[in-house]
Amino acid sequence: MTTTTDTRQLRLTITVHGRPAPQGSKKYAGHRRNAASGRISAVLVEQSKRVKPWRALVTAATTHALTAEHSGHVPAHAPPLDGPLEAEIVFTVRKPASAPKRRRTWPTTRDSGDIDKLLRSTFDGIADAAAVVDDSRIIRVTATKTFPGEHPEALDQPGAVIRLYTLTETPT
Repeated sequence: MTTTTDTRQLRLTITVHGRPAPQGSKKYAGHRRNAASGRISAVLVEQSKRVKPWRALVTAATTHALTAEHSGHVPAHAPPLDGPLEAEIVFTVRKPASAPKRRRTWPTTRDSGDIDKLLRSTFDGIADAAAVVDDSRIIRVTATKTFPGEHPEALDQPGAVIRLYTLTETPT
């Protein structure tokens, strides 16, 4: 029997500056009639007003990373990444003014966002920039939520550092 191990290759590094926003719950906003089919359906809108700006920031930063000559990982105008992908993300969130200044604290409050919902909005922004064929291609995720200066990869302000890897099998 042959065993295999995953090998990964860094393909894209994206740095986003701005306040990460979770994409999650929707709220009911009435009904509307579909002009084409005539069917009536519920209108659901995102509860957080911060989601749309965050996704736009992620999309813009991803587009910049894809076209920047200094990225070194993906040539300009490369086709979207396809196949199994891995994502490593470090979200830097705002530290509350009430948090201790001289010791490490953890972003465990509701204001810092659920990490799964932060991932959802971020992955959608990456997909909007056509960096990946579809965000369903991301099969492995390592995500960290931290305050500025409290993690080796934390930014000095709110935002995120995103690394995308392609995965391949290597016989061992």
